[in-house]
Amino acid sequence: MSIDLINEARRQTEICNACRYCEGFCSVFPALTRNKMFTDGDITHLANLCHNCRGCYYSCQYTAPHEFDLNFPAALAEVRQDSWERHAWPQPLARRFHESGVAVAAVLIVGFVVLFGMLQTFRPASGEGFYAYLAHGAMVSLFLPAFLLPLLSVIIGLRSYWQEIGGTRIRWSHIKGAGLAAARLKNLDGGQGQGCNFEHEDRYSNTRRWLHQAVMYGFLLCFAATSAGTVMHYVFDMPAPYGLFSLPKLLGVPGGVLLTVGCVGLAWLKTKADPSLGAARVWGGEMAFIALLGGTGATGLALYAATGTALVPVLLAVHLGFVLVFFLLLPFTKMIHGFFRFVTLIVEEQKRGA
Repeated sequence: MSIDLINEARRQTEICNACRYCEGFCSVFPALTRNKMFTDGDITHLANLCHNCRGCYYSCQYTAPHEFDLNFPAALAEVRQDSWERHAWPQPLARRFHESGVAVAAVLIVGFVVLFGMLQTFRPASGEGFYAYLAHGAMVSLFLPAFLLPLLSVIIGLRSYWQEIGGTRIRWSHIKGAGLAAARLKNLDGGQGQGCNFEHEDRYSNTRRWLHQAVMYGFLLCFAATSAGTVMHYVFDMPAPYGLFSLPKLLGVPGGVLLTVGCVGLAWLKTKADPSLGAARVWGGEMAFIALLGGTGATGLALYAATGTALVPVLLAVHLGFVLVFFLLLPFTKMIHGFFRFVTLIVEEQKRGA
């Protein structure tokens, strides 16, 4: 744990708690009022409640050039980023990606695209759809560990994070409250429904919230499509390819569109926002993650559109390269924030006595 980051965030937290001008804003500020003194775990918890909407900064009378020099969004962003990196397992990979994300993702994608291209030279004698170019067994042998090992890494990280922020016994009411807040992305409405100040400084906007919802629901639809295809293959003996009106396609195509549009929009917003109000050290890593996630959706749509053409082998290798890298890097990219925030919302429900 970085003592300097925690201490600076604690200094600013105590000033905000004394002022309370922003207590009607996002859930960070009502949570402040529970304590007079803040442990390291309290600061980490507050940091992961924050969605970096920045409304408090533009409303604050104690920002520079005031001697208090408050930049509460940046202070919490640095602690939040530090918590993701500290609880990642294995830890060194997280910091490497966040600081050199573009290079790491690009090298891995190119490497796996080449690998999938080489595997196509051993294509099966028979097979339909994608399996005409790459054997089903080869896909399973690569993607099963690429899904299970990162999942194990996430579970290990969440367990240590849960202990740090003081999680206790979970009740259904905690999960329900956290689920409702997560589904609505409630904290991105600025606390009063007017949106946040991420891209327009002192002007409110709900654009960031809508784009986050597009990405979240797009990803869930794509995951549901893959799950549906898996069940159809192994339970009902209905292997791919699937038609347009099949469940995998009805879920996957809209999911891919939402995912791609949402990621393009979020990348655009990040170019308009002030990097000094976030964790500036990892700006490149965040953009690399958005590109990786959006590329996964876009290449999937391109592959489907190219069905029956000579482009399928190339696009299949590219799409599978994006998907494999996405899953392998999942515990070390900003994707982890979804897991951490959901756990944080559960603990917040507990602390509120829900």
